Amino acid sequence: MIEKIFSHLRYLDAFIAWAGYAGLTAVVFSETGLLVGLFLPGDSLLVTAGFVASQSKLDIVTLNALLVIAAIAGDSTGYLIGRFSGPRIFKKEESLFFKKAYLERTHRFFERYGGKTIILARFVPIVRTFAPTVAGVGRMDYRRFLFYNVIGGVLWVLSMTSVGYFLGRVIPNLEEKIHLVVAAVIVISFLPILIEWLKHKR
Repeated sequence: MIEKIFSHLRYLDAFIAWAGYAGLTAVVFSETGLLVGLFLPGDSLLVTAGFVASQSKLDIVTLNALLVIAAIAGDSTGYLIGRFSGPRIFKKEESLFFKKAYLERTHRFFERYGGKTIILARFVPIVRTFAPTVAGVGRMDYRRFLFYNVIGGVLWVLSMTSVGYFLGRVIPNLEEKIHLVVAAVIVISFLPILIEWLKHKR
């Protein structure tokens, strides 16, 4: 099972080079703005995209500009979904892509961090997808939401792509080990959720 996962990670850079700007923009928008984008790659995709750019297969400036726009537009879309769907989202039946536990976890993030959740959630899988929707359901002032949305979108995209770009520039033949880098990013990104789960179990 683990070997199969690693084999898919090994070709993520090839997929990104094939998908190009349009494909990457669509994935980032869906993962941050549509509830069905829950299981799409986020951090790992951005880091790998940065690596692909370091190999001159993508322009890093164009890449960052498009992905920042997609991230901001995605969160705004999620906010609007929550704002106009309201209680119907919480009454929605559970499915493979939707669980009330995800909304509750995100709600706890808001209670703990307030408006800064929009920024912090960018770096936490699952919470990243639901944070803007919960903000909309709670009718957070949109101008305040947009302020945090822009900051979070810029920080998330630039930090993730910069890691991949830097590693691709300084480590020779990184393409042979990119699956290990992606796996490490996935593990690190899920640490906050693991820590929260362990605290909850205690």
